Formats: sequence, structure tokens, C-alpha cells
Amino acid sequence: MKDRTLYDNPLIERYASREMCAQFSPQKKFSTWRKLWVALAEAEHELGLPVSQEQIDELKAHIDDIDFDVAADYEKKLRHDVMAHVHTYGDVCPNARAIIHLGATSCYVTDNGDCIIYREALQMVRDRLVTVIDRLANFAAQYRALPCLGLTHLQPAQPTTVGKRATLWTYDLATDLKTLNTVFPR
Repeated sequence: MKDRTLYDNPLIERYASREMCAQFSPQKKFSTWRKLWVALAEAEHELGLPVSQEQIDELKAHIDDIDFDVAADYEKKLRHDVMAHVHTYGDVCPNARAIIHLGATSCYVTDNGDCIIYREALQMVRDRLVTVIDRLANFAAQYRALPCLGLTHLQPAQPTTVGKRATLWTYDLATDLKTLNTVFPR
């Protein structure tokens, strides 16, 4: 049986953490869609549309229990991924079936879901980047006086220190962190 809680790709085993695999998994994607449908229902309820609190509670109770086989069957019949998941969600939320996706377009869940997942993934990257910068700064301080040979174009150049080299790597990572913080401020 396929593990739907992890993203699958041939490069994953080599390069991705389990946490990042889970971030891009089918489970995360479709649970995020369901959270968006709950948010939509809550907003519609607040605006006075015919969406009851009982329907919202039913939707909330079934955010994570996704039957991927049922969704695949619906997608074969309907030839539409979003509608397949609307119907799959409706099967476990029969009282809320009529209000799932009410007034929304497919892009409401697909685009917003992707943005949420990417933002959370970049927050994970940012957190790890902060850790690497801190450890590399400590490494640079520890080895600030250890001499080594600098290279240019893969040729020996002039003497430098391991600490100096590490500060350059740290600077590059700090620049990346600044870019992340500009794009996604905390």
C-alpha cells in the first residue's frame, strides 16, 4: 500500500528530509484543501449564507481522514481532481455535502493550497538556514586562525584561513536568509 503521508520522487531518498517529504505529500495537499473548504464555510456562515455550525463541525471532524482510493475512483469518473475530492469529502460529511466548495472555483483550493504548502516549506527552510548560519559562524570563529590554501579557478592561489572561508559561506547563506525574509516576512 502506498504511503500517502510522504511525497514520492526518485530524488527524495537522497536529498529530502522526512519532514519536507510530508510537507509535499498527498495527505498534506488534500488536508490543506479541506482546511480551505472549512475556512470558506466559516466565512459563508458569518455572512449569513445557509451554512450551519453543525455542517462546519462535521467538515472539521473529517479534515485528515481521506480515502485516496475513493478519490481516485471519483477522478476516473469525473475527470476532475477537485471535484473528485469534493465528492470524497462529501461521502464522509453527508450533512455538509451541499456546502463543500460552495461558490468557489477550483483555483480557490489548488492555488491557495499550493501557496500555503510552499510558504510552510520555505519556513522550514528558513528555520534550518538559521541553524546552519549559527553553526557555521561558530565554526568560523573556532577555525579563524587555521591556515589553508585559497584556490581560484581550481588552481592554488594565496594563503587564507579556514575561518575566513567559512565567513564567506556564512555570508552567502545570510544573503539567502535575507531574501527569504523579504519574500516571506515573519
